[in-house]
Amino acid sequence: MKIESAAFEMSAGTSQQLPKADVPEIVFSGKSNVGKSSLINKLLNRKSLARVSSQPGKTATINFYRMDICRLVDLPGYGYAKVSHAEKLRWAELVDGYFHAGRPVALLIQILDMRHDPTEDDRQMIHFLLESGFPFLIAATKSDKLNVTQRKERLAALQQLFTGTNIEVVPFSALKGENVEVLRARIDAACRDTAE
Repeated sequence: MKIESAAFEMSAGTSQQLPKADVPEIVFSGKSNVGKSSLINKLLNRKSLARVSSQPGKTATINFYRMDICRLVDLPGYGYAKVSHAEKLRWAELVDGYFHAGRPVALLIQILDMRHDPTEDDRQMIHFLLESGFPFLIAATKSDKLNVTQRKERLAALQQLFTGTNIEVVPFSALKGENVEVLRARIDAACRDTAE
């Protein structure tokens, strides 16, 4: 996987606008303000390919980034209370439309803020992923904001939460680049496995 090949491809505001499903897709999911754009930018070694919004809930489209062997898919952040009911319904149609369109999802990276317990929306998303069989892992962001003791406690709490599943939890820091190579390796392997 050549990270330097990454380029913005398009945004889809409705499920009818999704691009042709012609390459493996790596999907990024998480609540608003969890650090999704920062994670994508760090993975791609770019400062602002994925736009970091100062206002939670502002990304209301699915954004696609094309790479040499796959496509990155940035889903709109969920769980932001100040968005209108109509807008939440549109987001739901868009995301449901994506997941039910038979897309070649090679891996989904579910992003959680390591400092906090998963929200009800996070739990619903993880339940959906477990039920649907999509391959996924959890990137626990903002690990740099915790001291060593807090970090151990939070990681243990997350792993305990997912006892009985084989969900991989990867601590991640966009600031320090912690585990960026681990996530790149997982993405590369998933894309190559799906393409074969």
